[in-house]
Amino acid sequence: MGPQTATLPAARTPVRSTGPRAVRAARRLRGWGALLLLGWLGQVAVRLWLASGQTLPVATPDETGYLFAARVLTGGPDADLSWSTIYRGGYPLLLMPAYWLADEPVSVYRLCIGINALISAGMLPLAFVLLRRLGLSRRSSYALAHATALIPAVVFFAEFVLTDAVLPVVVLGWLLLAHSWLTAEASPARTTLYGAAAGLLAAYAYTTHTRGIIVLLVHAGLVGLVAVLRWRPWRATALGALPLAAATAAGTMLNGYLLPHMYPHGDNNLEANVVQRLTTLDGWGWMLSLGTGQLWYQIAVTGGLAGVGLAVTVAVAVRRGTPPRLRALALALLALLAGIALATSAALPDEYRVGNYAYGRYLACVVPILFAVGAAFVLRAPRRDVLAAAGAAAGLALLTAWAVQWYAGDRLTTYAFTQYDFPEPSFLTWNWNEFRLWPATFAGLALLAVALLAVQVPRHGYLALAVLFVGLHLAMNVTATWYIARPLVRDYTAMTDVRQIADPREQRTVAIDWSVAWKIRLPQMYWVWWTEVRGFDGLNQAPPTDVDLVILAWDKSTSASATWRTAPPGWRVVARHRTAEGDWVAWQRPSPGAAQK
Repeated sequence: MGPQTATLPAARTPVRSTGPRAVRAARRLRGWGALLLLGWLGQVAVRLWLASGQTLPVATPDETGYLFAARVLTGGPDADLSWSTIYRGGYPLLLMPAYWLADEPVSVYRLCIGINALISAGMLPLAFVLLRRLGLSRRSSYALAHATALIPAVVFFAEFVLTDAVLPVVVLGWLLLAHSWLTAEASPARTTLYGAAAGLLAAYAYTTHTRGIIVLLVHAGLVGLVAVLRWRPWRATALGALPLAAATAAGTMLNGYLLPHMYPHGDNNLEANVVQRLTTLDGWGWMLSLGTGQLWYQIAVTGGLAGVGLAVTVAVAVRRGTPPRLRALALALLALLAGIALATSAALPDEYRVGNYAYGRYLACVVPILFAVGAAFVLRAPRRDVLAAAGAAAGLALLTAWAVQWYAGDRLTTYAFTQYDFPEPSFLTWNWNEFRLWPATFAGLALLAVALLAVQVPRHGYLALAVLFVGLHLAMNVTATWYIARPLVRDYTAMTDVRQIADPREQRTVAIDWSVAWKIRLPQMYWVWWTEVRGFDGLNQAPPTDVDLVILAWDKSTSASATWRTAPPGWRVVARHRTAEGDWVAWQRPSPGAAQK
């Protein structure tokens, strides 16, 4: 691939001028700034519209984990999530205003969704800057920035209270700042500021999610490289690294503060999985195969453009003549991609679901970057180079699909299929009941062919490409909301809502049996917002009697009244539910007035 394929040329600092031409340029920039603001507002509106039916946490235990953490940080009651995955405090920091403004669970949740929309829509201006640095015109960049900002990996998961709403924005912001830090022709003070800001975002990513550990390590590697090769003065590099160290230490303290409030008996010890996978051949087979499945997912669901972006990034990293600083940035992006894919695969337990072997959420923070690089390349590069990169992307899609099929085998059909894991492949195959690897692969390759044809439209290839992917991404998001998100809300409300039987004025204390299915128990804990829910082992100990409401697991072979044979006098069953996820019964103690009678 020729020299024009290089990604992210050197960032430049504008030179100020006071002539008529400069005045006209300033007006145009203000106009584009206003257009970006309107576009951001439009992206916020799309997200709020799609998430208008979301009223409670359904992506358990992740959503409840972050909501409980935000509640703790605002002085609310603790929540015992012992033996669960640890949910870090960076994202809950952003959710704290929701708890300052409201108490009622639905109101809090809706405010959190609003916060998600405001941040997630920031993908539009950031993608615009990225595409401009990739050499596209303002018009092309603006159109394709909308397509990038609407990628389902960015939008769909922002409909839930998940770090996926903010991590793609954080990672792209970090990349742009790191690029400016490495390549900008600016004063030492300005470049130091770029480096410090990039370090702060890397530290925030670390504080927010375990995937952010990889961002932090990659950024630390860049800091070390800059120092060794003297790309920036040592003093400036050291000054830029101080905020990184301080923010990382503060993030560590924040996450440590949450541990006793949310995991008093310990977590699920995913570190043991990592050690086992790293020290055995079977473990490496698992990691490499699952990481390959993550890569397949992103290539297929982006119409191959993420694969094109990956091929271009590899070419920039290994090609002779690439400027060293640009090579370092390309290698950092590849290290981030590989590191997240392998680290998440290493930690992941075998959950007997298809999503173990092909999954999109973990690399969702990187896919907008690869998509934008691929889109810019097919618009700007010579046809021969475009065909070569598209061929590489198609070959990689087929190779990774074969690897998924070879490793997973019949588990792709016999393991549990969860709609939530496959919003885009389900759309591509128009099947929300089973995973279809090869139809999704070929659908992605067909979209790649259509994209290559779209860019051939005279003078408006950028617009044809943008319209293709804006339409595709909107269709994916709408169908995912309709077929996946809305049914989850409906089902979880029916299974878990305890507002009719749990009122802070009457049931001041609540206990829930640990035997109640966790998909039910955790949302129930969220509904009880005014107090810490007491947990107990209903299989081995009697329910506590010094509380106002007790929720017990309900064995199918017994009646509701038989779930607590030794219930004290006056206690009565006030709710009983048979659900697909498990059965439960609620017992209420007699009110003081009833006791007096």
